[in-house]
Amino acid sequence: MVNGAALALATPALGQSSLTVHRRLLTLDSHLDAPTNFGRTGWDIMDRHGGEVDATQLDHPRMVQGGLDGGFFVIYTPQGPETPEGFLAMRDAGFQRVMEIHAMVTANPGRFELATTPEDAARIAATGKRIVYLSIENASILGLDVSLLRVFHRLGVRMAGPIHFRNNQFGDSATDAPRAKGLSPLGRAFVALANDLGIVVDQSHASDDVFDQMIELSRAPIICSHSGCRAVFKHPRNLDDARIRRLAAAGSTIQINSYNEYLVSVPPNPERQKAVAAARAASRTPEGASAREVAAAMRQQTAAMKAIDAKYPIPRASFDDFMAHVIHALDLVGPDHVGVGPDWDGGGGVTGMEDVSALPRITERLLKLGYTEAQLGQFWSGNVLRVMGAAQKARKA
Repeated sequence: MVNGAALALATPALGQSSLTVHRRLLTLDSHLDAPTNFGRTGWDIMDRHGGEVDATQLDHPRMVQGGLDGGFFVIYTPQGPETPEGFLAMRDAGFQRVMEIHAMVTANPGRFELATTPEDAARIAATGKRIVYLSIENASILGLDVSLLRVFHRLGVRMAGPIHFRNNQFGDSATDAPRAKGLSPLGRAFVALANDLGIVVDQSHASDDVFDQMIELSRAPIICSHSGCRAVFKHPRNLDDARIRRLAAAGSTIQINSYNEYLVSVPPNPERQKAVAAARAASRTPEGASAREVAAAMRQQTAAMKAIDAKYPIPRASFDDFMAHVIHALDLVGPDHVGVGPDWDGGGGVTGMEDVSALPRITERLLKLGYTEAQLGQFWSGNVLRVMGAAQKARKA
């Protein structure tokens, strides 16, 4: 993570014409994990973070600097035990995260606004406020009752991915051994109800079999909110060219991720993993900790991670590695079917694009490659809004 001073110096290095174009565009990110910070005592999205303070990648000052108008703020819950107690804990964590997102918006009415339709984006951006759509990552928060998705829809959810790193009650993960051979019966019911509600179904993290079944079952285009290209880097989380073409043929879009392990090869390093686990455990704060104690713990963890990186270095993807996926997808299916979902505050970020303030670099590179402002408008928001609109037109409930 680079510090604020370095970022302030980095942005003016971009061509002024590129920055002018970027700031004219309506820019949306389809996968923002920033809500993981909203419940931290004393953490305020209106303050600038990063650097030596903490390792977060998104806040209002950096959204402004990076020309990011908003996106899909994620309700993420780690996969827990598939037991009644486990499902209950995940459900409660999901509702807690929704409330934290709503509370953030309520606390900053002049800076953020909730959005639920494609048309909301331009309207909100015209007021100078940031756009907050809601999405679910890991629908295990629904337990065995898919109808709970109706409640999350009423709370504003308009995109939902059923599966994360591990298999769950809905189907198979791309990073787990196959169990259901795609979607389970409950997973098929999830797709059907999401269609009925007008919620975009997100395939990212799910297996190839799940992709094939989703795209067959769904009445509306599905989306890959934060994925990559397997032809550029072979990883099961990335999509092969045939599936990217199939996604585009269905009218959808692949949103490119910047998660290090999906861009470059990272050999296993058990000692590093132990050190990371120990650093996280050492920086945990007890319930009821003060804002000062939480901030101190975050600084401690940030310093510990820097020391771990120095002692146990791993390969780090570069901005060019990330752009290789963007350019491959653009060459394959064109600017009407590609966008960005770098996975900020969820493990994303590369050398040269460490947080949201660096997003104008993408626009600059694509302008140099000959893409027009109209095409960039599709890339930055038009595609995801089109998919969202198609999902809402297909709804029944």
